[in-house]
Amino acid sequence: MRKYLLNCFLLMLPIMIWNILFTEKLPPEYQPEVFWKEVPVWLKYSENISRTILFILTILMPLSISKSIQKRGLILYIGGTILYFASWLLLIFSPDSAWSNSIFGFMAPAYTPLLWLIGIGLIGDSFYFNLPYRRWFFILISVVFLIFHNWHTMTIYLRTH
Repeated sequence: MRKYLLNCFLLMLPIMIWNILFTEKLPPEYQPEVFWKEVPVWLKYSENISRTILFILTILMPLSISKSIQKRGLILYIGGTILYFASWLLLIFSPDSAWSNSIFGFMAPAYTPLLWLIGIGLIGDSFYFNLPYRRWFFILISVVFLIFHNWHTMTIYLRTH
């Protein structure tokens, strides 16, 4: 059973905990009542379905950091996570800055996950079942999710700025 608990979903936990702890500290545009208001249904479903697929894939991927590509993936994951957290901190502590009010700054929490998600894709190298693991597949699903997530975030930015 322990074998199945040590999976790549563990790498999602710091991100999820961060989001739970700090979402309410973000500017009003990021609060659920604004961020999810008037978003087209197709975009909500596309974003959430692709997010769910990513979570499921990480649960099915054993966590191991023994190969050099996995070590590079871990470095990318850590660096990407730090940038992701920093993008939130800038919005929390400097919500009125030019950066936070620019489209690039406002959307930073939506596009910086590309780094840590690619890191997870490089760390993973198999599934718990007998399907072949292909890094490009996890990365492709990550890109699909981020297209929808960034589209959603850009929609909110354009509506509120």
